Amino acid sequence: MLPAIDRLNVMPDSDAAATLGAFFENAPEFVRRVCHERPFSSYEQLIERAEQMAATLPEDEQLEVINGHPRIGAEPSTVSAQSYREQGYDRVAQPGEDGLAERLAQLNAEYERRFGFRFCIFVAGRPRSEVADIMSSRLNAQREEELARALSDVFAIARSRLVKLSQPLEEVR
Repeated sequence: MLPAIDRLNVMPDSDAAATLGAFFENAPEFVRRVCHERPFSSYEQLIERAEQMAATLPEDEQLEVINGHPRIGAEPSTVSAQSYREQGYDRVAQPGEDGLAERLAQLNAEYERRFGFRFCIFVAGRPRSEVADIMSSRLNAQREEELARALSDVFAIARSRLVKLSQPLEEVR
């Protein structure tokens, strides 16, 4: 559960940053910037303001926000508990997923070579095989378009996490 927004607004920066890290994985500089924007009237306003900020950041700082998310198909032991669930590692493998790990590794490498940043997508419960197909189709996109899409998906993920983190544990399952 998240602390009340009024509590977040008065927390020491380190504690607030730890809370915000649940929304923006492995992006400490961005989280620091968001902490400095306090107070917020709600978590929804926090995410909205963070998204506005991210859109105006220099590209290298936008990439920190995107690259903070794990690669699709990353080794399960290397991802956060939230990413673990979001990427479906907690579900039984689907038929036809043989060779999927290798395909995802190849797609990740090709995507990163082409665009210079990680493929980030709001998985939304889709199987990794479907996400792999989407990643493959995105390889022909323009870099600027893909950067904007990936950044937008970071905030779709944050909004989804807000819903989950705002509910009692038994409702999330």
